[in-house]
Amino acid sequence: MIRLFTFAIIFSLLLKQMSLQVHGEVGTAAAYGPPYIPTACDGNRREQFPPGNIFAAVNEGLWDNGAACGRRYRVRCVSGHNKPCKGGSVDVKVVDSCAAGSSCSNTLLLSNDAFAAISRFPNAKINIEYTQI
Repeated sequence: MIRLFTFAIIFSLLLKQMSLQVHGEVGTAAAYGPPYIPTACDGNRREQFPPGNIFAAVNEGLWDNGAACGRRYRVRCVSGHNKPCKGGSVDVKVVDSCAAGSSCSNTLLLSNDAFAAISRFPNAKINIEYTQI
């Protein structure tokens, strides 16, 4: 009985520790470069892009039939090949859906500037944690 109680306490402490480390969803990201227009959200309007060109395209799962346009996500690099993560996070605005093809195997495609904020390597595919803000 005491062993079971001790196990339950230790298990709950470990579960609590794990839940403190993950704050959002997990996925993958890569960088994508110009041309950025037209977008699926606002076509050729240059005003759609936030200052600093910190924006993203999302995969079909996040696209939500276009409802994702304008959503904001906080994105943090958590791992990747050759330790690409810089640390910290970047807040991006959704301006597009990713086009069908190999790049859509990622959860998010980040503009070159957004990707450079969290990854040391521009051509890396990184594992991310992201939260809608």
